[in-house]
Amino acid sequence: MLRSPSAPDTDCAARSGTRSRAATPPAWLVVAVACAGQFLVVLDVSVVNVALPSMRADLGMSATGLQWVVNAYSIAFAGFMLLGGRAGDLFGRKRMFLVGLGLFTVASLAGGAAQADWQLLAARTAQGLGAAVLAPSTLTILTSAVPEGAARARAIATWTAVGAGGGAAGGLVGGLLTESLSWRWVLLINVPLGALVLAAAARWTRESRAGGERRLDLPGAVLVTAGTATLAYAIVQTEAAGWGSARTLVPMGVALALIAAFLAVETRTRLPLMPLALFRVRSVAAANAAMFVCGMGSFAMWFFMTLYAQNVLGYTPIEAGLALVPSSLAVVLGSKTAPRLMPRFGARNVAVTGVLVTAAGFAWQSTMSAHGSYVPTIMLPGIVMMAGAGFAMTPLASLATSGAEPGDAGLVSGLVNTSRTLGGSLGLAILSTVAASRSAGLADASSLTRGYAGAFQAGAGILLVAVAVLVVWAPREGREEPRG
Repeated sequence: MLRSPSAPDTDCAARSGTRSRAATPPAWLVVAVACAGQFLVVLDVSVVNVALPSMRADLGMSATGLQWVVNAYSIAFAGFMLLGGRAGDLFGRKRMFLVGLGLFTVASLAGGAAQADWQLLAARTAQGLGAAVLAPSTLTILTSAVPEGAARARAIATWTAVGAGGGAAGGLVGGLLTESLSWRWVLLINVPLGALVLAAAARWTRESRAGGERRLDLPGAVLVTAGTATLAYAIVQTEAAGWGSARTLVPMGVALALIAAFLAVETRTRLPLMPLALFRVRSVAAANAAMFVCGMGSFAMWFFMTLYAQNVLGYTPIEAGLALVPSSLAVVLGSKTAPRLMPRFGARNVAVTGVLVTAAGFAWQSTMSAHGSYVPTIMLPGIVMMAGAGFAMTPLASLATSGAEPGDAGLVSGLVNTSRTLGGSLGLAILSTVAASRSAGLADASSLTRGYAGAFQAGAGILLVAVAVLVVWAPREGREEPRG
């Protein structure tokens, strides 16, 4: 059986008659297509990191502009993901998968051909929008294809491992493409890959959607996206202007007002983008809060590790990418190990352990020096950081989706990705500010190392906050509170 039973869900097969068993694709093939889409989405968060110095030299970008090569994608991705998830619920998950991947692929072509910094940032924003439509459908298509239970936990672990592996592999892929071809190919590579996944998804995935009225909450989507983007901009401003400057405080006040307006709209609209009652389910609320905080602490790892390897240790782009290969393998191993322990120890306890291991790795990485050697300075702390991250993400995703109604599957999937990516976007801005303040604006190896070490110290502290959130808020297995 490819779909867990759900009364409010409908699909093309139900509307047009029962298909023959021979016409039904095997679940593993559907999972593979969904994971391929997720891989592309997450890969593009990190694949540009190694290419940032080359982009700056070619397009004459500022240091703040480099941050926005990452943030433009991440903020559009996070801000529109709730809308993308709800669109999948109402208009069809397969349809939104294809639409999102199509936009993502076209935007990648435009970014690879950019001749000015604003063109690159516009293309990265469009990529993020396409990813926001695509990503929620990847998890929903997967959970629809695999019945609830051990098989679904393994499928979610694969999805988590592939997503985390995409982030980890970004450094290697980016290094290979930047050094052997040019930075443009870190974007252009998505064009043939996107076309291949599009063809596979059109052939092998089945359409499904929730029942009910098809209407999207566009005002809510605009408000939450504008609020998120403005808040990230305000935090980035602190690097140059400081936290007490009007250049920081004014956009921060505007951002908080926009987010408050979003919450007010959601309480009054008949079909909200994000039904606030969803957060009465403790597993959904706690897991998403923990994902948000974990993203704030851990998302910037690849950004600072690649900058440290190239700017301090003198690695080439491909050497920097190869240096992170062990970390890439560790995150996959952690993701695939977690489901084996979840039935015995519980998802919450496994997640707490994973976040603690990640925090320990960050603390270790913060001891880096300007003359460090590869094994103790990059490889070993990287393995600890990313094994812990992989170990934590699978139980967090399982917790976040376990208490939701079937008709909210796309929304909850969007919320999972939103929490992780939005937290990462804001975390990158915050930790970049920490790094800049610790380096005192100097560009010598010792000052840069001091700044990067400060960012990892701050990341470790943020991850301990995520541990507290899980311990205090997340339910124990068998004690989930029903939706109110």
